[in-house]
Amino acid sequence: MNILITGANGQLGNEMRLVSAKSAHHFVFTDVVGECEKLDITDLEAVRNIVKAHQIDVIVNCAAYTNVDKAEDDYDTANLINNKAVEVLATAAKEADATLIHISTDYVFKGDKCTPCQETWATDPLGVYGVTKLAGEQSIQRVGCKHIIIRTAWLYSPFGKNFVKTMRTLTATKDQLKVVFDQVGTPTYAGDLAEVIVHIIDTNQLDKQGIYHFSNEGVCSWYDFTQEIKALCGNTCDVQPCHSDEFPSKVKRPHFSVLDKTKIKETFGIQIPYWKESLAKCIDVLTD
Repeated sequence: MNILITGANGQLGNEMRLVSAKSAHHFVFTDVVGECEKLDITDLEAVRNIVKAHQIDVIVNCAAYTNVDKAEDDYDTANLINNKAVEVLATAAKEADATLIHISTDYVFKGDKCTPCQETWATDPLGVYGVTKLAGEQSIQRVGCKHIIIRTAWLYSPFGKNFVKTMRTLTATKDQLKVVFDQVGTPTYAGDLAEVIVHIIDTNQLDKQGIYHFSNEGVCSWYDFTQEIKALCGNTCDVQPCHSDEFPSKVKRPHFSVLDKTKIKETFGIQIPYWKESLAKCIDVLTD
């Protein structure tokens, strides 16, 4: 099969490059910048052309507008990337009878419950980022292409800007640091998510359409996450827990956004690593 990857220079896109090297299928990596084939996913004709030229069977959309705070003041751009471009990809996929694998987010939920979020729950996003990501999901369903939507959370990797790399630096350079303890979820190593996507493709389970949840196993707060990052890096910063209201923000974030992974594990026959194990792997890569 021929697989089109969008957002190839992002965290997940870069991990897809590494994981796909073990696959027998042909992967085409695209982005708007960088050393890969250029593709503007907001341009339907451009997407149609590349899908036709490479006879694409699967589109994996790794592109997204992920700056949660900035999105509050930039709805148009967030909606263009998280929704309108997704509709373009869905349209091109449907015309080519291809499958769209799209990455969504825990932010489609309000996060006010204390049990893991299931795929069947009602959505109720708190801010522009979640609203536009949910709109992207709905655009896929409205267009009606073959699709697998994977919601994930707290994504990190050795690539780009993310919480792990930021806290690795801060705990090495500051004597004391405050981190919120009242927002709870599960970190997701982008490499593990890439492994699952390639597994679905390699085992030809693309017919199992629908919405799925994926993160690493376990539960932690951002404070717990930071403490583990600090420990793995051997840093000595004094990390203290604090409340979210000590860091005023334009957007409310879910207080409990743990995702229930039962469906994706049972449907695709996968095992998911514990978050501390995957974090250690990422820190090892950063340390090398």
